[in-house]
Amino acid sequence: MKVDYHVHLEEGPYSIRWWNRTAQALLSFREPSADFHTMEWMHRLSEWMSERVRKGPFSPEWLDLYRQRAKQLGLREVGIVDHLYRFREYKSYYEQYVRVDDSELGRLQRVWLDQVCMASLEEFHSFIRQQQAVWEQDGIRLKLGIEADYFAGGEAQLKGILQQYEWDYVIGSVHFVDGWGFDNPETEQRFAETNLLALYRREFELVEGAIRSRLFDFLAHLDNLKVFGYRPDETELLSDYERIAQTLREHDTATEINTGLQYRYPVKEACPSPTFLKILQQHDVPITTSSDAHFPDHLAMHLEEARERLKEAGYTKIVTFDRRKRLEVPLE
Repeated sequence: MKVDYHVHLEEGPYSIRWWNRTAQALLSFREPSADFHTMEWMHRLSEWMSERVRKGPFSPEWLDLYRQRAKQLGLREVGIVDHLYRFREYKSYYEQYVRVDDSELGRLQRVWLDQVCMASLEEFHSFIRQQQAVWEQDGIRLKLGIEADYFAGGEAQLKGILQQYEWDYVIGSVHFVDGWGFDNPETEQRFAETNLLALYRREFELVEGAIRSRLFDFLAHLDNLKVFGYRPDETELLSDYERIAQTLREHDTATEINTGLQYRYPVKEACPSPTFLKILQQHDVPITTSSDAHFPDHLAMHLEEARERLKEAGYTKIVTFDRRKRLEVPLE
């Protein structure tokens, strides 16, 4: 069965780059017009963008583009999530664990958090639930999830947060190592100043902690730290791969093959790496398929290739979720 379980509706900061990329997404769903790149065309594009900004990401018009794309691609299930740091209700959770002090890194990350934390979780949750019947009419099951960052020491607080709403699944992520948001392009230079093997070992310690917390239905992009291409010799990481795979299996927690880094970041490789994926399969770790799309035209990006990689690694099934219950379905 074809599914995409890691799909976002929006991500800041709200830069000119964001405006251009959103306009590109809108245009990809419209037929080319004869007056392309004329002033009349620009007026129409400005009107489309004005409506998109005014209505925001939690609008039927924006979500319908994802539905159109899913129908074209033959997806049977699509899971919409958003990062927990997007929601004002939980900004204080991030302020406790993300470095937002008066250091250079802290000031930069304070600006970032203020820019991206601007939505209401109640609005997001109720909107997706309301739209599920619309998708069902097209034969597509729309699932509702949340992507929550794991921080060592924050388990009890996060457990309380996750219990406040009903979810089809909860994704656990590690985007921060000791307060540093390592996938932020503005902080990339820190990789060159860091012992890479020690950094990877620390990140995998956090991933293992997230698994052991039993807070999550699946762990996202296990080797996301490679985002900008900084990585030690992979042979030095094999013991870490084995440990993560064993911990996932022991705690009956799934993971994903996530193509987001393959098309959106310099490393140009999906998570997990081919070697890591094979080790996960050898330990019989349940897995699902994810594009990590942030725009409707990126839905299911490279998932055909990802499914072939799963088959080559030895997988015959993937997993889906419903009200926190994990299900197995055939890998097509």
